[in-house]
Amino acid sequence: MGKILVTGASGQLGSELAVLSTQYPQYEWFFGDRTKITLDNLELLNIQLNEIKPDIILNGGAYTAVDKAETEKKLAFTINHLAVELIAKYASENNVKLIHVSTDYVFDGTSSIALDEEAETNPINVYGESKRAGEIACLRENSDSIILRTSWVYSKFGNNFVKTMQRLMQERDSINVVNDQIGSPTYAADLAQAMIDIIESSNWIPGIYNYSNEGEISWYEFALAIKELGRYDCNVGGIPSVSYPTPAKRPEFSLLDKKKIRDVYNLDIPNYKESLKKIFI
Repeated sequence: MGKILVTGASGQLGSELAVLSTQYPQYEWFFGDRTKITLDNLELLNIQLNEIKPDIILNGGAYTAVDKAETEKKLAFTINHLAVELIAKYASENNVKLIHVSTDYVFDGTSSIALDEEAETNPINVYGESKRAGEIACLRENSDSIILRTSWVYSKFGNNFVKTMQRLMQERDSINVVNDQIGSPTYAADLAQAMIDIIESSNWIPGIYNYSNEGEISWYEFALAIKELGRYDCNVGGIPSVSYPTPAKRPEFSLLDKKKIRDVYNLDIPNYKESLKKIFI
């Protein structure tokens, strides 16, 4: 069935793909962490791809430090744009299937309805700009690519909002969380399964797809759900974004419309709360 290369193997998505990979022994899995897939060194990356010779690439590797990207623009663009461009070109030239992961941060947050794949992009921070540049390069170099836009990713692995909240709610009597940024979380294990479902499908339809869990919530409401499931005795207050300034601006509204991926790949997308429960098992 071929060799699958997973980039960003030590990240949240890569770690969840590693867990799931044992259920799909028909594939040869190659997990490329930073030592094996060097996204910030294009010359080396090209050599590595030619040595690994994958049949399928799941490109989950990315520069994701949203605030740091404001001062590390060159590095963010190297990893999120130029490396993606190189990977897409390699995939095109070698007849390799490519699924590339992108973000809701390609939007400016001014919408009031769920954003579909045709919605206008207008990133408002360097991270979003670099990811949008990667999308454009990916489809330009390889029109057969599939791009999955996702949002608010969390997992039992790595650093994420859920794990931060779990820690803070056990350490403190009270915390404040922004209540005016609206979207939906994504359990990395669900996203990983969706990627495998696409590979397993005989239906390879290139283009951009949205994937996140179902539900429309704020970060504050997400924190309340974490408090409830963890039974934490911590007071959670809601505050506006202006009370919690960050180097990078965040989109106020980035809820993703998942109709396209449900229709094309017949995916059953769980509600965010159902998936969140799995973190507490």
